[in-house]
Amino acid sequence: MKLSVVIPLLNEEPHLEQTLETIRRELAMFEGDYELVLIDDGSSDGTWKLLQKSVNAFGDVRAIRLSRRFGKELAMCAGLERARGDAVVVMDGDLQHPPRLIPEMVRCWEEEDFDIVEGVKQHRGEESSSYRTQTGLYYFLLRSLSGIDLRGASDFKLMDRKVVAAWCQMGERNVFFRGMSAWLGFRRKSLFFDVEQRAGGGSAWSSLGLIRLAINGITSFSSLPVHIITVMGAIFLCFALVLGGNSLVQWFSGEAVTGFTTVNLLLLMIGSMLMIGLGIIGEYIAKIYDEVKGRPRFVIAEIAEPRSAGTESTVGG
Repeated sequence: MKLSVVIPLLNEEPHLEQTLETIRRELAMFEGDYELVLIDDGSSDGTWKLLQKSVNAFGDVRAIRLSRRFGKELAMCAGLERARGDAVVVMDGDLQHPPRLIPEMVRCWEEEDFDIVEGVKQHRGEESSSYRTQTGLYYFLLRSLSGIDLRGASDFKLMDRKVVAAWCQMGERNVFFRGMSAWLGFRRKSLFFDVEQRAGGGSAWSSLGLIRLAINGITSFSSLPVHIITVMGAIFLCFALVLGGNSLVQWFSGEAVTGFTTVNLLLLMIGSMLMIGLGIIGEYIAKIYDEVKGRPRFVIAEIAEPRSAGTESTVGG
């Protein structure tokens, strides 16, 4: 198998056929065998039925249904671990990642010998100002705390087989695909694209979901927040020594009552810093807890494959 295209899907029924038709049209220009590896991340609509229909109608589709919703990152894990191509393209199922870029990705991989060809957002499309502010703040924090610059980065990328093999060796359960693929290194090239209009309506990401993604990305690639707590503790110790000396001077001079407001403010600041510090430490402990449990990252409920590759079956994994 020359090329695999991995697409995680969640409630994509309204536009799934359009998406597959568009991608297959671009892949028709590709000289070599290819497969579409489609992962249903616990959809509650008719996505899985359409995937089964596509498997029966076409010989280039393999479909995987997870037992419940595990999240986009882990759905991509399921696809990457089961992709059979010499190169693997990962992309979204809403056509915001333009399929027309796939032939150029393949050319860069074949002719220029790049191991990773990644799509970089040149124009983010139609986004609200609040969403753009949130993403800008997130990338700034991630770059400042971990040194990884993911501005404009996307999950749309082609990976050579050796890159996929290296990625699959990374066994953490708190998966952050963009950061993990950046951490791997290898020879890479960026292709810029404008984000297309989303097929099938608005984004499924909520503000809470973006915050969780940000926390996962930062804590997965940086321990600096924990060290910041130590620095803040040292700074407050200096303030405490100065304020303690001032309080002693006032006590000896008989004016001890005058620092009451300052003491209250200082107690509120210290209390807030302690709670924030405990929250940051707790986040890292929670990630350690998830890792040491050793549970599988995802569970497969069913796999549908063309009859030439096997039989349609229900498999647990």
